Amino acid sequence: MQRGSDRLSVHKDEEMKHELEGLLRSGHPTRTEEWYDPEPAADDDPAVAGGPQGAPLSTELARHLTRKTFPAKRGTLERVLEGNHAPDPLIDAVGRLPDGDHKYRNIREIVTALEAR
Repeated sequence: MQRGSDRLSVHKDEEMKHELEGLLRSGHPTRTEEWYDPEPAADDDPAVAGGPQGAPLSTELARHLTRKTFPAKRGTLERVLEGNHAPDPLIDAVGRLPDGDHKYRNIREIVTALEAR
């Protein structure tokens, strides 16, 4: 039963579904015209300026650590990062945190401690 609240007709909906089928199955663009796809970054492209100092590190940490992780000691942070398949340089950076019983409450505390070293 059609309720009349659809923005598109059944035919247009099927047409759009058919257009996206290749993308959904393959997981990457399937267009034959290369100019439609974004160009990858070149090796000599300048680095994009980030926000405040430490933003790239905090962004990478946020990709692999959740709120449930905190508060946590250094060893726990390393185990969580390894379990979430974080890149080795990120795990190595957390491994440089000071030893001890200090529990980090959030990502900002981790970045601050690493910048102080």
